[in-house]
Amino acid sequence: MGMKKWQTAEIDRALAKELAEECDIDPIIALIAVERGYTDPAALEEFISDEPCFDDPLLLADIEIAADIINNAVNGKIKTAVYGDYDCDGVTATALLYSYLQSRGANCIYYIPDRISEGYGMNTAAVDRLAKEGVKLIVTVDNGIAAADEILYAKTLGIDVVVTDHHLPQGELPPAAAVVDPHRADCPSEFKEVCGAQVAFKLVCVMEGKQQEEMLPYFADLLSVAVTADVMPLVLENRSIVKCGIEKLKASPATGLAAVMNVAAIKPESLNSSRIAFGIAPRINAAGRMGNADRALELLLSTDMLSALKIADEISALNSKRQELEKCIFAAAVNQIEENGYKYDRVIVADGENWHHGVVGIVASRITERYGKPSVIISRDGENAGGSGRSIEGFSLFKAIEYASGCLTKFGGHELAAGVSLKSDNIEAFRKEINEYAYSLPYTAPVLKLDCKLKPSALTIDLAEALELLEPFGSGNPEPVFGVYGVTLKKITPIGGGKHLRLLFTKGENSFQALLFGISRGDFCFEEGDLLDAAVTAGINEYGGNRNVSVRIKALRISETDDERLFSDIDLTERFIGGRDFSADGLLPTRAETGAIYKFLAAKPSTAERIKYLHINTPGYAKTTVALITLCELGLIKPNANGVYSAVSTAQKTELKNSPIYRKLLEGSEKNDG
Repeated sequence: MGMKKWQTAEIDRALAKELAEECDIDPIIALIAVERGYTDPAALEEFISDEPCFDDPLLLADIEIAADIINNAVNGKIKTAVYGDYDCDGVTATALLYSYLQSRGANCIYYIPDRISEGYGMNTAAVDRLAKEGVKLIVTVDNGIAAADEILYAKTLGIDVVVTDHHLPQGELPPAAAVVDPHRADCPSEFKEVCGAQVAFKLVCVMEGKQQEEMLPYFADLLSVAVTADVMPLVLENRSIVKCGIEKLKASPATGLAAVMNVAAIKPESLNSSRIAFGIAPRINAAGRMGNADRALELLLSTDMLSALKIADEISALNSKRQELEKCIFAAAVNQIEENGYKYDRVIVADGENWHHGVVGIVASRITERYGKPSVIISRDGENAGGSGRSIEGFSLFKAIEYASGCLTKFGGHELAAGVSLKSDNIEAFRKEINEYAYSLPYTAPVLKLDCKLKPSALTIDLAEALELLEPFGSGNPEPVFGVYGVTLKKITPIGGGKHLRLLFTKGENSFQALLFGISRGDFCFEEGDLLDAAVTAGINEYGGNRNVSVRIKALRISETDDERLFSDIDLTERFIGGRDFSADGLLPTRAETGAIYKFLAAKPSTAERIKYLHINTPGYAKTTVALITLCELGLIKPNANGVYSAVSTAQKTELKNSPIYRKLLEGSEKNDG
């Protein structure tokens, strides 16, 4: 877990108290509601209502033209191809529109490009193939807005194109017969935060001449998976879709989705947005990531449970393979980052030969989470390379990549995610350029947002049940995170074959257990007896007919950590190690401070992370980092293969100034004094 600045929301408690009384809800729920902008009973009622609410689909520019073109093709038996995308949103959008056209008796086929050999969006080879099959109309879903050249080419072959997409237009609109995209500059639709499957759904409703509320029950399960997978904000119609979709998935899911739930061991009664996000969507995504999105589409279109279960097993195996690849690439990236000191860069860039393009984006997400920094993970394929990047809130990765675009052959994306293509020989130059941009800006600390502080005694089943009122959780409506401060870590118990931990905390007479997933005992940097602050969520665990509160750890830190000093120290340390401007005064540890670090390690070997955590306030992150480097350079301490530092018993006494880093800082300090 990377270090983050803990930020507790500022809430009008008087207003929250008034809202709790007027709406007869738990005071903590009222606090969260006010913090998220629902400050009066009417606004809160609209948010928690089970009544679907939708933006008028007729407000989407060109949607009536698109509906007329496709309806005429259906009635005239004109061969039509639904051209989709290989990610979860694209596959579900394809399944939705294709199944609807089939139900109308249309002469239609589908096409999804291969991620590895074709890449994203329309391509001329695919258009040629469709032309040979007699296709006269292509309808894109979740792509097409950037396919101007391919659409012009299709026209030369006598093929009309209707674009339905939700991505940002790049310059002029493509020359299609109709372009349905809420992000068109001339589109009057009010709610823009929709995924590709939603645009396809709105088109179906207009074609059918029915309201979205009337059509939703038929497609809610597919739509809820698409909305969740594409990380759309769960507000307004997105919230309506996911709420309705969860109920449909519980009661009467489509055959293919029922099969996925079966192989993922998801019980219908326990289904929620989190299980869609981490159980269903990754399996559908895995097929496309590993180069076989057609199998995921066949699954979603299946009406036979036996064949659906067979395909679900296949894509579940692909997901397992994806996880193994991800694990290997992540480990290789971390090793490279640690060995080369890239962890001190403002933007981490790691690269490897033939790292699977389908998983580098996920690895980038994990690297960003681990180090609390933007990252770009690049796969080299001979002289060419390509990669994906992820960022943290407050740092525009797109602008950073744009600054370094002279090193690239192609790039695209937005503030928090981006993709790049470049020559392998330019990777080092790209790393230098993107960090030059990052260092020109004020330091951006990763932030952990807390909804409010709680006492341990408040972590009860009553709280967890009250929180259900705010579900479904996801982007735009995150699961509430609570800060529990000044608790003692009493017991650490490995669970799940050592992959996870159960932690027991106490404070006074109160205690609570919490689960920490994805961290083994060896990677956990805290010990029993540590006084900590815990950022937690509170959910419900149902087992054997009983409902109990399930507390999960989002983050831990040494209690009373001074965040302002910590991130000032991190900024200073990185500037020094990165060869940027720095002040030696805040970096140079005294002999006593360096000696204290040595004595600490002589008493008990520890990881660098734990050493820095325990000395986060005194002498501070910066001085502790320099002390560790100094002691290593002097041969007084040494890390093993697992990164655990211990004192070297055979080391001879020496002077601190014999360390190159200490001497450099000492000279800088003396120069400043002079």
